[in-house]
Amino acid sequence: MAMSVYDNNVSHLAQIISEQGMDGLGSAIQILINQAMLIERNRHLNAAPYERNDARTGYANGFKPKSLNTRIGTLELLVPQVRDSDFYPSFLERGIRSERALKLSLAEMYIQGVSTRKVSAILEELCGLQVNSTDVSRAAKLLDEEFVKWRTRPLGRYLYLILDARYEKVRQDGCVVDSAVLVAYGVDEKGFRHVLGVSVALSEAEIHWRTFLDSLVSRGLHGLLCITSDAHSGLKAALKAVFPSVPWQRCQFHLQQNAQAYVPKQSMKEEVAEDIRSIFNSANREEAERLLKLAIAKYAKTASQLSAWMEANIPEGLNVFNFKRSHQLYLRTSNLAERVNREIKRRTKVAGIFPSAASCERLITGVLIEISEAWETGKPYLSMTD
Repeated sequence: MAMSVYDNNVSHLAQIISEQGMDGLGSAIQILINQAMLIERNRHLNAAPYERNDARTGYANGFKPKSLNTRIGTLELLVPQVRDSDFYPSFLERGIRSERALKLSLAEMYIQGVSTRKVSAILEELCGLQVNSTDVSRAAKLLDEEFVKWRTRPLGRYLYLILDARYEKVRQDGCVVDSAVLVAYGVDEKGFRHVLGVSVALSEAEIHWRTFLDSLVSRGLHGLLCITSDAHSGLKAALKAVFPSVPWQRCQFHLQQNAQAYVPKQSMKEEVAEDIRSIFNSANREEAERLLKLAIAKYAKTASQLSAWMEANIPEGLNVFNFKRSHQLYLRTSNLAERVNREIKRRTKVAGIFPSAASCERLITGVLIEISEAWETGKPYLSMTD
């Protein structure tokens, strides 16, 4: 019986192709696939439709429509259903696996910073398919489960913590806003670097930093000896609330930049910068504090605001002198984060404006996982033996 139907459909296929040429190939293949799935269901049930026999293993239950994008166009298929069974045509099972692999590849290309235009060109050449930004975003969501697991993984003891934030344009509630991407980096007891966490927030307000830091603690972060970051007011307040007893090292690079805003004359800028560098490059804290006092006195009359600023702010950049000499160069600034930021920027510029905070967090998480894994399998960042 099945062969009779099959013969009729083969004849129908030949008629379509003879009348429509290759333009009718899509319709012909659609009929062929539908018939192949029907035959497969008959074999699974061990009976043709309405056939009565003792060997029957189940009952047909109609069809479910499914659209399948292919190189020759969209095929409208009728997937045979079976009552009380997990039957599914093997052709479509292979197709689902292939489709998932294709979408994961699409997501990986997106994470790697390949533009939607280039992705579309690649897929059109390979598969005859075209994609848009919505397709790319949907594909990237396949990675969410893995990314959430990574962002919430348990932490342990880390000696040093480096905190930083950068801004990305994100569409929120119909408006494009500059959203803060909060990132935490840690150095473990063996001297290896790790990306500990990332969060996309509306701003660097204390509440957002505190929530992020609390999440690190709840995941098991402990044992910190020093925290390095810029002096954003929201971050400073959050650090006092979450890590009140951990020494804080203010980024010396940002201190040097901030100082320039208090220099009254352009001709003084290089001299001021050199004086501050001398303080930071001192052999020990005592020497640094001695040079700081000299600088404060030096500029008391010619640049009084600078002198007052140095007295209040420069000491926040001297806590690094309390640690091993070989570690000081790496702890005194947040340059570790700045290098990562350049790579993030290279990837995110492809996206331009993110359609949501989730999409922004998704792409940046992918970048950070890649960077963190490279760190963890490379050489130690700090020597812990000298």
